Amino acid sequence: MKTKSLYENRELSWLRFNERVLEEAEDSRVPLCERLNFLSIFQSNLDEFFMVRIGSLYDQKLVDPKAKDNKSGMTAGEQMEAALSVVRDLCHRKDRVYAQIFELLKEQGISLVDFHTIGSKQEKKLAQRFKKEFQPFLSTMIVGKKQAFPFLANKEIYAVAVLATRQDKERIGIVPCTSPVFKRLIEVPDKPGCFMLAEELILHYMPLLFPNFSVESKSLVRITRNADIDADAIYDEELNYRDHMVEVIKRRMRLAPIRVELSRTLEAPVIKRLCDNLNLKENQLFSSDSPLELSFLSDLRDLLRTRAELFYAPRRPQDSPQIDLTKPVIPQVIQKDVLLHFPYESVRPFLALLNEAARDPKVTHICMTLYRLAPHSKVVEALADAAENGKQVDVLVELKARFDEESNIEWSRRLEQAGCRVIYGVEHLKVHSKLCLITRELPEGTQYITQIGTGNYNEKTSRLYTDFCYITARPEIGLESWEVFSALLEGKTMDHTDTLLVAPNCLQNRLADLIDGQIARAAEGKPAHIRVKINSLSDKVLIDKLIEAGKAGVKVEMIIRGINCLRSGIPGETDNIRIISIVGRYLEHSRLYLFGDGEDRVCYIGSADWMTRNTLKRVEIACPIKDRDSLDRLEDIFTLMWSDNCAARLQQADGTYKRLYPGISAPVRSQERLAEIAVKAAEKAAGSSQA
Repeated sequence: MKTKSLYENRELSWLRFNERVLEEAEDSRVPLCERLNFLSIFQSNLDEFFMVRIGSLYDQKLVDPKAKDNKSGMTAGEQMEAALSVVRDLCHRKDRVYAQIFELLKEQGISLVDFHTIGSKQEKKLAQRFKKEFQPFLSTMIVGKKQAFPFLANKEIYAVAVLATRQDKERIGIVPCTSPVFKRLIEVPDKPGCFMLAEELILHYMPLLFPNFSVESKSLVRITRNADIDADAIYDEELNYRDHMVEVIKRRMRLAPIRVELSRTLEAPVIKRLCDNLNLKENQLFSSDSPLELSFLSDLRDLLRTRAELFYAPRRPQDSPQIDLTKPVIPQVIQKDVLLHFPYESVRPFLALLNEAARDPKVTHICMTLYRLAPHSKVVEALADAAENGKQVDVLVELKARFDEESNIEWSRRLEQAGCRVIYGVEHLKVHSKLCLITRELPEGTQYITQIGTGNYNEKTSRLYTDFCYITARPEIGLESWEVFSALLEGKTMDHTDTLLVAPNCLQNRLADLIDGQIARAAEGKPAHIRVKINSLSDKVLIDKLIEAGKAGVKVEMIIRGINCLRSGIPGETDNIRIISIVGRYLEHSRLYLFGDGEDRVCYIGSADWMTRNTLKRVEIACPIKDRDSLDRLEDIFTLMWSDNCAARLQQADGTYKRLYPGISAPVRSQERLAEIAVKAAEKAAGSSQA
């Protein structure tokens, strides 16, 4: 009989992940400007957590308040309460880290100040600047008995003041602090390297903005709104799907507030008024000693770019030794499968393949799924070129890629203008797969070149995220990929597959079968081994299968970056399961499933995490790795990452994570080692070609 102690709540597990991000900001071994970056990532992660996950719990609480999470047994309300409590502790910790980092920045000649720490001379000059450059462009709002509380935009900063006259002490003044007219980071006059935030300047001069009132108290305020909106549930059949998604974006901007952040303490009656107007409880209110929004930290990092010691050592993606870019790519990938590992290796070979396919007279058809794209997408350019060259180009653009909808809408228009056929996926399912199929017609018949990846077709993130890209001309993979596209073009999903794992119908069950295969080996007294690298684990069916495998004697090793709802190391239950998380310079995004060892091993890479949303509610694809060299390389990559004792954290039986340290062993920083391996391989290949 399994107990709840075997499971971790999804939301609390995600907060543990963001705590690991914050640890990087705390770590004195991390270069100072990189610590700034991790601090900013922590905050932006937390914003999204509120908009999506707390937003989802908020909706669940309204719809079915008694429904319980199938792993922790907590209701939506209980999950919210627990999550908000953890967030509060993390935010206090974030404030301490912020203060520590800015003390170190002072040593580099950079400081952020307010009016308590500057002289009267600087204050006078700032007042002149405020009157000339800020005041004419600021709008003011007054909330009183007859004036309704205004709409406050998501994630925008507002200056809020309690206003009073002799007759009336119940008014609130509100001023938006964001404008395209002025910068947020302001250099303090006569103090090089000394800066003030625009919102602090505006807050200080609130009395000038409300001359007929006295300002009793004031604070900066930032609202976070729910972004959890079901695009399919509100689908208006009178609109085409792209226009419908435009309406979804507009609606999301006005969803209910779920958090309010304050920079200063306000009187209890004012707090109550704010909460009442925003329909929030006081436990959804957070005070912060650090700025309410941290994107300006990137500007400070830019000021220090010349100081190399404050940043990670430069790393450039290397050209893969498997592809000679001075020669045509298509013949090379037909001859041998190619495995690229981003960001250690460059995305150039794949882009070269696409561009070559756009011009190749033998290529008749290109099919591709697009989820998130770079701002100036070379992938879209290649597809547009192919269509303009007379190829049939079918592109599935997923408009429901959260927070990238507007970008994808524009890309879909660009593709259509070039002559591509654009479709928007399957009803009620996101298409999250990373699949590209190039069809060539030869005298001897049809030839397929298939690319399957773990990450988006995004040149920018290919330099920041770790991902695998597998390119193969194996006919069985190409033929089944064509069947996948044929189904998608008809708005359907695959009911059966022989080679690929394809969600929602042919992935979870097939993974369970593969786990069962290792359980059977253990029952026969044979070595049994499961190795998995994913971003998240929350699918209870697969979790229970892993628990069963561990109890049967299967050795289970998992590298899970983020959410992990399985507790490992519990005596008699999950002590054959070991789970680590690696948080470092690059975002770990690659997904790898390995079953067995030696000649009997089975290996897949794919787009799917082991979450119910991926296994049952999306179109995801995982591809078997048949090429021996690629298979060996993937196994070596996993083994190296498994030996990491610098960036890795080991999950404990209570669900917490303990950072691993080298001790007497040699330090292993897997991301650095993989980068070094890529450099050496590229240098060796270059030397061989010159010889």
